[in-house]
Amino acid sequence: MPERVKCLIIGSGPAGYTAAIYAARAGLEPVVYTGMEPGGQLMITTEVENYPGYPDGKTGPEMMADFQKQAERFGTQVRFEVISKVDFEGPIHKVWTESGTEIEAHTVIISTGASAKWLGLPNEERLAKSGGGVSACAVCDGFFYKGKDVAVVGGGDTAAEEATYLAKLCPTVHLLVRRDEMRASKIMQERVLKTPNIKIHWNTSTEEIVAEDHVTAVRVVNNKTGAKSEIPIDGFFVAIGHKPNTDIFKGWLEMDDVGYLKSVPGTAHTNIKGVFVSGDAADKVYRQAVTAAGTGCMAALDAERYLVESEVI
Repeated sequence: MPERVKCLIIGSGPAGYTAAIYAARAGLEPVVYTGMEPGGQLMITTEVENYPGYPDGKTGPEMMADFQKQAERFGTQVRFEVISKVDFEGPIHKVWTESGTEIEAHTVIISTGASAKWLGLPNEERLAKSGGGVSACAVCDGFFYKGKDVAVVGGGDTAAEEATYLAKLCPTVHLLVRRDEMRASKIMQERVLKTPNIKIHWNTSTEEIVAEDHVTAVRVVNNKTGAKSEIPIDGFFVAIGHKPNTDIFKGWLEMDDVGYLKSVPGTAHTNIKGVFVSGDAADKVYRQAVTAAGTGCMAALDAERYLVESEVI
């Protein structure tokens, strides 16, 4: 027989664990399935200094361990497995794990997050995980490069936003654009062009990040001339977008053309009753741990109210 739970949480970053804390304290006996990346994107963040309550900073993995411990303190079950299939037909929602276990849930909170897109360079993700000077979030890590030269790769709005943000902290921001024009919106392009310490390198692709333990330069190639050069930098920011981890919900939940889940404005409700969304699976604007945690709280509160109204609790 399938296991039946009151509240199933899919995903285990700040959103998922915060939802678990609130749900557990409300007596919903939540079960968390961590997914492929337990702890989410913070697991590749070395120092977190902008989350309230950690005055001396904390590494991402340490913070997620704290979140998990707090959720478990109130009775949350944390299971290190992936949900691979869902069926949201009817009032009781069904999901299956990769190992084939079937679970029925009165409420489901989706906190699967979004993953940064990488260039696929040999040492790129290694340096991101080790704090070696590669990042996919300027707001998260830009402070560590104050007074240092950095590079941003990308030509869309994300890259333009990252470059203008870093330009307030860094003497020179090298913006590496693969084509001879940017894909960013006109207003974002104008901001970039009006910022004097952003140096745009057109028709430029990244060939290699030069580093041992930490980035020292980026080797680039001009797509038109084939000329190669090295740009001395201390930080390398990949800004080619994020992919929400929502593929298994296609056909069930409303999402935008990229895959971000849609919620009823001001709530965590999706288009399916009893299914809620929190964190970066629905947030393509802020993408911060503290905002993810806030929406995790919203999802748990909405789930509790739904269960009360449905007379499950």
